[in-house]
Amino acid sequence: MPILSICQFEWSRLFLTRRGWLSIAAFVLIWILILVTIIAPAARVVTSELSGLAAIALEALGLQNLSRWASVEMALYWVISLYLLPLFSITIAADQTASDKTRGTLRFLALRTTRSQIFFGRFLGQFTIQILLVAVTIASVLILVGYYSTDKLSGALESTPVVFVNLLLVIMPYVALMALLSVLARSARQATLYAIVAWTIISIAIGVIQSRYGPLPILDWVLPGSQIGNLLRLDGWDTLSLAPVPLLHTAILLFAGWLAMRRIDL
Repeated sequence: MPILSICQFEWSRLFLTRRGWLSIAAFVLIWILILVTIIAPAARVVTSELSGLAAIALEALGLQNLSRWASVEMALYWVISLYLLPLFSITIAADQTASDKTRGTLRFLALRTTRSQIFFGRFLGQFTIQILLVAVTIASVLILVGYYSTDKLSGALESTPVVFVNLLLVIMPYVALMALLSVLARSARQATLYAIVAWTIISIAIGVIQSRYGPLPILDWVLPGSQIGNLLRLDGWDTLSLAPVPLLHTAILLFAGWLAMRRIDL
């Protein structure tokens, strides 16, 4: 069973099962709620007579670059999605191998293919699902821009490739993290719990080390998503100057997950 077949199996688990459709429905409802109650109203406020106050607030937060976006809706989507979509990806990608390992089906799959193909096939399948989700959310924002501000639609379309590529780079290490933790866990819930615990412990450890030994810049880049704050201060394709950070995180996490996959008892 080649990697692409395993990748397709991940799609079938999402689109051909009741649990998958429930996950899709939950994501759609949550995103519609965000779109209607946060992005759309906030965009109207920023573009209203309060725009001067909004510009001051953005500058105070160090987000003054957002005021130069052609579309306020796309700028707001950029900020929200940088923090929210990684959380979605952790939940969606949590069950790459955990439940199959518990049920014993992973042992059956290992008779027909290699552990490496299973591991990387599942990762690739989950990442392509994330690509679809990012594309759908961006499309929803473009529809919103077309409805409220038709004259700004062309500007929103111009910024779409930058947003799309950067969001995929941000999400990639999170999917790789869940690929690793799914190998170690016995269920999707346990993998998610591992992610929360690991994130908390590492964050505390970094804080303690820096408080004792002073600022160590390299520690600021340890956790996935550590480049997000800097992304918000860059414009256009200059954001790709930070691409090595998530790519390195992804490579390290996938290598650790691959080693774990080779060593676990199926």
